[in-house]
Amino acid sequence: MDPESALILAKGLGAGFAMIGAIGAGIGIGISVGGAVQAMGRNPDVTSTIQTNMILGVAFAESIGIFCLVVALILLFVF
Repeated sequence: MDPESALILAKGLGAGFAMIGAIGAGIGIGISVGGAVQAMGRNPDVTSTIQTNMILGVAFAESIGIFCLVVALILLFVF
């Protein structure tokens, strides 16, 4: 295997491993939104508080997913 194809393979593997974090972010968003919807269904009086906390949690989880995407793109196109 020549060095150029080995570098392309390493870049692809590194980017793939970096995107594993996006799976965790997706799972976290699903669990948090599901729990918030259940809580709002059980206690509609505090919907605004639950919704505010849910949106904040989704934003934090999504930022981790975006960070993983940026790292993967840097690995693919910069190095």
